[in-house]
Amino acid sequence: MVSFDAKSIAFIAVMAAMGNILAVLSINVAPIAGGVAMDLSHIATFIAAIFGGPVIGAIVGFCGGVYPGYYFGFAVGNLGLLSLIGIPIGKALTGLMAGLLYKRLKINRSSRPSTYTVPIILLSYIPECLFTVVYFLYLVVPVIGTAMAFMLPIILPKAWIEIILMSFLMGALVGNISFRDFVTRYLSS
Repeated sequence: MVSFDAKSIAFIAVMAAMGNILAVLSINVAPIAGGVAMDLSHIATFIAAIFGGPVIGAIVGFCGGVYPGYYFGFAVGNLGLLSLIGIPIGKALTGLMAGLLYKRLKINRSSRPSTYTVPIILLSYIPECLFTVVYFLYLVVPVIGTAMAFMLPIILPKAWIEIILMSFLMGALVGNISFRDFVTRYLSS
């Protein structure tokens, strides 16, 4: 069981807010086409998962997915509540997996955490990627009456490009001793 102290709760709140702010900025600044846009909210998810662990990573992923869920469900899409719930669930899966892999493989104790962070981030997106496929092929059917398979060739490559970019960014952040020490000191009791 995970216990949350005041620092953990504050960290979750700050990272969730950062995730939504990054989503607002990236989605509105970098629209691609027809309801598809860049979404960099996972930067906060990955920071939370790496330094806070899998549970905190999942919570931040879920909370950081609220704006993208709203935007793609109501503002530019017609999936409404399904999107507002589905997108955060997918993002929570990524946060959970990143935290689990990072913790299980003890990357923070390795001599080259920056190098190992890149593949960990890439692997951590696989559950959300699979969830996205299920979402567009099956979960949207009761809402709109048909699968949205046509979205997968647009969304998945875009998402993998984002994850690749974020994996290198996270590798750089984890490799930055000042950043790593700041976050670690903040979370330590």
